[in-house]
Amino acid sequence: MSNKKLDARQLDRIVKKMIETVDQSKAEIFHISEQSRKEHDRLIEELQQVKEEVKRVIHQTDRLEMKTRLARQRLSDVSKNFSHYSEAEIRQAYEKAHSLQMELAMVQEKEKQLRQRRDELERRLTAVKETIERADHLIGQVTVVLNYLNGDFQELSDFINGANEKQEFGLRIIEAQEEERKRLSREIHDGPAQMLANVIMRSDLIERIYRERGAEEAIGEMRDLKKMVRSALYEVRRIIYDLRPMALDDLGLIPTLKKYLQTIEEYHKTTITFTYTGEVKRLSNRFEVAVFRLVQEAVQNALKHAEATTIQVKMELKQNSLLIVVKDDGKGFNPNEKKDKAFGLMGMRERIEWLEGKLHIYSQLGRGTIVTMHIPLQKTEGKGERQQ
Repeated sequence: MSNKKLDARQLDRIVKKMIETVDQSKAEIFHISEQSRKEHDRLIEELQQVKEEVKRVIHQTDRLEMKTRLARQRLSDVSKNFSHYSEAEIRQAYEKAHSLQMELAMVQEKEKQLRQRRDELERRLTAVKETIERADHLIGQVTVVLNYLNGDFQELSDFINGANEKQEFGLRIIEAQEEERKRLSREIHDGPAQMLANVIMRSDLIERIYRERGAEEAIGEMRDLKKMVRSALYEVRRIIYDLRPMALDDLGLIPTLKKYLQTIEEYHKTTITFTYTGEVKRLSNRFEVAVFRLVQEAVQNALKHAEATTIQVKMELKQNSLLIVVKDDGKGFNPNEKKDKAFGLMGMRERIEWLEGKLHIYSQLGRGTIVTMHIPLQKTEGKGERQQ
């Protein structure tokens, strides 16, 4: 592998070109979607007209069939009693029966064509609906790609500027990916996968209980199964939320934190209070993500390790800095004691260092923990960042 450093400006140009290409593709897909919607509306209108025409022709066919039967009956009577009718009456009966028969055949053919047209329109309408759905799905996927290109992906240039060699950069990316995959694999295996395996076992058990003990006990087991499925669903949503809360991009840091803490409070049956002072405004994308992860990690530590029943989260936005305080009434610990697997605290310290902030932890055994974080705004809101 070459030792030549990557040119961050060249990478920025590549990313910019990618963004332009993807954006153009999104516009083209959107155009296809809009054209398909117009075609969809036109087809619905034409289909409605054809259906109305089919109804009208069916009604006309019914009337003609009745008239034709009467004309045939008249012709039959005339033929049987030939001597009682004049030649003009006989010819009139024949011509009327023949005329009605021809008219009926034409109307029946028209009905057949209209039914074929109706079926064709319905098939085309189904195809257009599928096109619209695929276009909308593609627009959603392209939007996600654009978000990455406009946001997190552009941070690569900053990262490359700080890396000494291409090899070091590649190895760190691969290592981070593998660690994240291992973490997700472990969480899914220990959480939703185990729960779903239990769901299958409980389903078999319910069938046996229903056969052997009756419906009442089976219903009780089904209630427990429902709780288990609900827990599995919550775990899946939590894992997805942990990957990246979508509300963070749409609503911003403060509303997303409120929602997150409310959800955690309801699930863990604990008391979490959140207070915020200062101006509510959007900050840079990566700053909001970093602060969210810091609060998330501090709260999870309080719940999992400190076994806290009450947690207070306070944030204050000042002119040039952000102050965060997370306080719990848990069992506490000795901050100076080295722990082999204190990955949560290590991650928090790394994020704080990246933000050029300060992290202080005050804790005593049996007296809870207070985590304070001071993060400067100017340095994190500076060069090369996408403002919200």
